[in-house]
Amino acid sequence: MKIKISILALVFCLMSSAAFADPRTVTLDVPTMTCPLCPVTIMRSLDGLTGVKKVSVDFPNRTATIEYDDSKISTNQLTEATEKAGYPSTIRKGS
Repeated sequence: MKIKISILALVFCLMSSAAFADPRTVTLDVPTMTCPLCPVTIMRSLDGLTGVKKVSVDFPNRTATIEYDDSKISTNQLTEATEKAGYPSTIRKGS
């Protein structure tokens, strides 16, 4: 009986640590963003992805900043999403 309780406690701890994980933030350089409508397309390509919590697109600086849960989505998947939308991106150095 003690083993079952210990296993349940361990499972609970693992599940709760993921639930309280701090979100990550990454900034993508999107050099092909050339018109005022580009940010809308980029935002839509990222905003609906599982694990993405917040997206902010800065047209003048040609960047997209994404707050995300790295247990649900990777930075590679984020750059793939912008590329599929027609806007290749790279992770900004120091991000």
